[in-house]
Amino acid sequence: MKIRRSMPMQHDSGQALMETVLIMPVLLAVVLNAINFAFFFLMALNITSSARSSGTYSIMGGATPATIKLPPAGPVTTTTSVSYIAYQDLTGAVYSPTTTNTGVQVCSRSVGVLNAGTATQQSQCSQLGMAESFAPADPDPELNSAGTVPAFLLNRVDVAYQFTPPIPLMPFNIIVLASPACTSSGGVVTCLFYRHTEMRAMN
Repeated sequence: MKIRRSMPMQHDSGQALMETVLIMPVLLAVVLNAINFAFFFLMALNITSSARSSGTYSIMGGATPATIKLPPAGPVTTTTSVSYIAYQDLTGAVYSPTTTNTGVQVCSRSVGVLNAGTATQQSQCSQLGMAESFAPADPDPELNSAGTVPAFLLNRVDVAYQFTPPIPLMPFNIIVLASPACTSSGGVVTCLFYRHTEMRAMN
């Protein structure tokens, strides 16, 4: 009795190569989407940190027991200004901020006071960098003991930052485009993040 041995067929030798070729686009799409989402998350952390730290600085400044002076709103090149601190915090990002892709609004008593001496008085605002429509500072609802003017002014810092993901093409930004902060135009994705912080300063 003869036993036949099964010999591998010659036309099966390229099967693994064909499977790799077919699965590679899916694998690349998953990996590149993950890279863009990680970058998106990094930008969200950076801009949140920038708004928070510059908001705190707008209240505290270089305060010491001898002198409590509110820092100026700008310009961006003045190292003691609030907008300079905001830009420096964003510099930790992969793309450095510039006045064309970053906007900062500072509302502080150092800029001025609107409706001074009334129940609706509020901090004036100064905008620097990219043109963006920011909301004004709100009047503080808590009135002083006489009930005539707010006991506090609200300092507000707004930061807007526009960026493109590292791989800006549409198929690799499916996860990022789920966010309303990102849009696609001509197959290229751009995102605009906006964060603000408001803190009380004694009037």
